[in-house]
Amino acid sequence: MKTVKDVLKSKGNKIISITPEESVFNAIKLMSESKISSLLVLKSSKLVGIITERDYAWKVILRGKASKTTQVREIMTSNILYVEPSKTVEECMAIMTEKRIRHLPIMENGELLGLVSIGDLVKALIEHQKFIISQLEHYLHN
Repeated sequence: MKTVKDVLKSKGNKIISITPEESVFNAIKLMSESKISSLLVLKSSKLVGIITERDYAWKVILRGKASKTTQVREIMTSNILYVEPSKTVEECMAIMTEKRIRHLPIMENGELLGLVSIGDLVKALIEHQKFIISQLEHYLHN
């Protein structure tokens, strides 16, 4: 089975981030422009949080806050769950399902390597299953 390191190799490890002092409006705008649903929150290149569309909906919209005056730090998740690059796609999917999260930072020796989404992991799992099916079909026809 593939590891998340393999997933990062194929999808790329570009990190799109924002600072905790930025407005939530700017965070949502950046997500929209980048066609993503979460941002890592970095302060001096250190991972301090993650902000998602869900955070925006639940912690800004439903509470009647203004996105232009609310800072990212006020709504970000700061207790961040992350994994090392050696974790398999299946292990990460189990973690994300159990914890009910959709994004998982990948870190090694305190260094942020990238971020995977549940969609990235599902894609990798489907590719792996297609490979297995192809191998079995080849075996049966030979």
